[in-house]
Amino acid sequence: MAEATRVDSSRQGGRGARDRILASAAELFYVEGINATGVDLIASHAQVSKRTLYKYFPSKTELVEQYLAFVRAMVTDPREADADGPRERLMVLFEVPQPGEGRMRGCPFHNAAVEAAAVMPEVANFVHLQKQAFAGAIIEVCRDYGAADPELLGQQIALLYEGAAALSTSLDDPQPWALARRTVEKLLDDARTSS
Repeated sequence: MAEATRVDSSRQGGRGARDRILASAAELFYVEGINATGVDLIASHAQVSKRTLYKYFPSKTELVEQYLAFVRAMVTDPREADADGPRERLMVLFEVPQPGEGRMRGCPFHNAAVEAAAVMPEVANFVHLQKQAFAGAIIEVCRDYGAADPELLGQQIALLYEGAAALSTSLDDPQPWALARRTVEKLLDDARTSS
């Protein structure tokens, strides 16, 4: 999943304020959590006033939705991955994080769904639609791969992706990604030989 990038805090006010707010929110929501991150902290981090923040994002819910849209644009769509062939496009999703890349924080969409479940139903709905679209994209690539049952294979791969993201976060260990990668390779081999 996408990591938020640190904002160039040397620029203050004026042009680029919206982008700085969004980048700051992305970084802080992902690292600290949505509920733990208040608008005061985001405004301070982005070096804007709260008034400026609310000018661009009238509510925290809207800011969270825009953060998720920002993250969605950074997530690899397996249909558009920079790889040759459907198999390689699927395997891009299972690149194993290298040690030293920082604490594993998991899927920003899953994190948002858990944090926003009771207080931001619009965010939960956004996450639901995103997860459905992601699984649908995987199914499309499985269809391109020539799997006998692309729906089943796509759902299995989506499940492995979600499981690797969750378990690697819980353990702060990249090994679940390596195991998921080997499992996906086996599923793809089996899907090709059975078709």
